[in-house]
Parts: sequence; C-alpha cells; structure tokens
Amino acid sequence: MKTTPATMEGSVEITVDSVTLPGDLSIPSGAGSLVLFAHGSGSSRRSPRNRFVASVLQKNSIATLLFDLLTPREDTNYEMRFDIEFLTQRLEAVTAWIESQPDISSFSIGYFGASTGAAAALGAAADLPNRIKAVVSRGGRPDITARDLGRVKAATLLIVGGLDTMVIHLNREAFLAIKGAEKQLHVVSGATHLFEEPGTLEEVAQVASKWFKLHLGSPAVS
Repeated sequence: MKTTPATMEGSVEITVDSVTLPGDLSIPSGAGSLVLFAHGSGSSRRSPRNRFVASVLQKNSIATLLFDLLTPREDTNYEMRFDIEFLTQRLEAVTAWIESQPDISSFSIGYFGASTGAAAALGAAADLPNRIKAVVSRGGRPDITARDLGRVKAATLLIVGGLDTMVIHLNREAFLAIKGAEKQLHVVSGATHLFEEPGTLEEVAQVASKWFKLHLGSPAVS
C-alpha cells in the first residue's frame, strides 16, 4: 500500500459532472487509507460534528476528505437535497476523482455518512463493491438508499443515538437487509439524533475510527 511520508492538508477543487465542488483534504503522515464524508441534507463540509470525527480519524493516520455534495445553487433546490439517486451518483463521481489523483489513488477508501448522506454512502458502496471497503453511518437513514442493501459488500457500521427511537428502528431494519457484509449496529447510550450530549460524539468518533482502522488496512482491488 502506498503511504504518504509527511502530513498534507489543504483545500481542493473537485471537478465532476461539469461542476466544481470545494473540499478539504487532509492526509496525515503514514496514511494509506481515505474516508470520504457524505453530509446530510442542509449540511456541508463545514459540519462541526463531521469535522470533529475527521480530526480523530486523522490522529489515527487515516486521510479524510470533507466536501460539499451539492453546489450552492443545487443546494437551494429542496428536492435535490433529498434526491438519493443523484447524491449517490455524485458520491461515486467524487470517488472516481480520487482515483485520478496520484497521491491518493491507491488508498483504501471508506465512506462516513450522516443522515441522508448515509443512504448515498451505502448506495455508492453497493455500486462499487470492489472499491469501497467500509462504511460508517452516524444517525443515518440507510433505509432510504436507492440501492438494494443486500448488494452492499463493504463492512458496515450503523451508529445511532439511544434516545433516537425512530432512527433506531429504521437502522435495525436496514441492518437486517444487509446480507453479504460484515456489519454492526452500535447504539450510543443517552444520545439524541445530533449527538450533542456530553461524550456522545467522542464515542462516535472512537468507534468509527476503530472500524475504519480494522477494515481499511489494505488497498481495494480495482
């Protein structure tokens, strides 16, 4: 596996589908894997919760890419925010962009999805079974993916808040629908949907980090 010898961090412009999406790429020293963050509706690469999780991954030598799935103009379209098929295809296009970048093209790839972004992450993982090795969903809606969850091969961790009753139910249904992948449902005790309670987001970050370290240990076969 190719690894980076020194820390690299900065803004990137991702050109896909005839549009340019802004992103923040961080490649810590020794990294050989990369996690893409798929944000939920109404959120962006500046999400403080996802940026916190990304910082923990970076400390564990996992590269991260936080980017906007939609352009500012697209984001004003309410229906586009919830067009899971479109978001899935956009995430796949960004994944293809990664493979065109010499410094990270050989990295093992995982997805971290929140809310509707989790549906796009699992959909893209189903479409790219030989490329995406791990998916983590935080308070996600995996049940609304436009793809058959039974086709997901990536190791999948579903994280939900213990007080987020409806989302727990939906994640349990999605968990049962995932047939061909290693999977785990992790309930964070005392957490609501946004994991704003003391210590809950820290638990999310630690559990996600362990999952990615376990399953992104070697590059995927193209």
